[in-house]
Amino acid sequence: MTSPTAQATLRIASRRSQLAMVQTHWVRDALTQAHPGLEISIEAMATQGDKILDVALAKIGDKGLFTKELEAQMLVDRADIAVHSLKDLPTNLPEGLILGCITEREDPADALVVHERHRDRSLATLPEGSVVGTSSLRRLAQLRHHYPQLSFKDVRGNVITRLEKLDSGEFDCLILAAAGLQRLGLGDRIHELIDPAISLHAVGQGALGIECREGDTAVLERIAVLEHRPTALRCRAERAFLRQLEGGCQVPIGVNSRFTGPDNSGDLVLTGMVASLDGQRLIRDSVTGDAGDPEAIGEALALRLREQGAGAILEEIFASVRPEA
Repeated sequence: MTSPTAQATLRIASRRSQLAMVQTHWVRDALTQAHPGLEISIEAMATQGDKILDVALAKIGDKGLFTKELEAQMLVDRADIAVHSLKDLPTNLPEGLILGCITEREDPADALVVHERHRDRSLATLPEGSVVGTSSLRRLAQLRHHYPQLSFKDVRGNVITRLEKLDSGEFDCLILAAAGLQRLGLGDRIHELIDPAISLHAVGQGALGIECREGDTAVLERIAVLEHRPTALRCRAERAFLRQLEGGCQVPIGVNSRFTGPDNSGDLVLTGMVASLDGQRLIRDSVTGDAGDPEAIGEALALRLREQGAGAILEEIFASVRPEA
């Protein structure tokens, strides 16, 4: 492989949505600052998940909807890295590609965004029948479990498009990732951060994952400056949990991770949840372990939930949302 000093260019593959470009520009700027003289180019493209907006994500398949096109660019040597919202990156990557680093996490919480008419309401006090917009089966299942009196409707499109639909009156509220709103400069639209007791977040939510070719030493050394070890440990535990359950991003699996000590010290606590689509059954538990082996923590929690019936719930879901041939 080329040495870091010999490679003066870096090619980034990215989705072309507004949020993806904000995230990719952040990565570009951080790398430029760390490596003066490095020439960085960005190749933006639409993925399958960006193109199909009239069908629920779960109905068109859940693995790689937002990543396959970017990965193809690296595999044919047209890009060196791809920038992903880590929650969109499948836990099993194509042969020859690896997760090179994980950036420091923004707030991973889900956020409530309301129509103006509900500015004095909270999620718990929304009127019965209020229409909640979400494209996530994870959010849907948990909110149905806690607030069965609400009505839920699928919403697709980028963050701006979804907010426009909300403001036009099509929805009473939306559930979005707080991190995405913050990165877009729309933090003022966050009406309420949803407590993890109500909604555990998606695996990897709030962090960026930088994917690259396996064995590309030059690239790995360059992007190492972006790695945030505490975030990486937490997300590795979360991804191991999801991988062990064989769940994609469109399955009702939620997590929360934290360290027991101050300043990201101590053991790692991983909480996980699996729920049925109707929210009637929800299995939730936690495992605490040595942060030095995060994968073991994730796998142990997955096994614990399976023993409590999570496997049966997931099999039912896979059968009900499996894309048509």
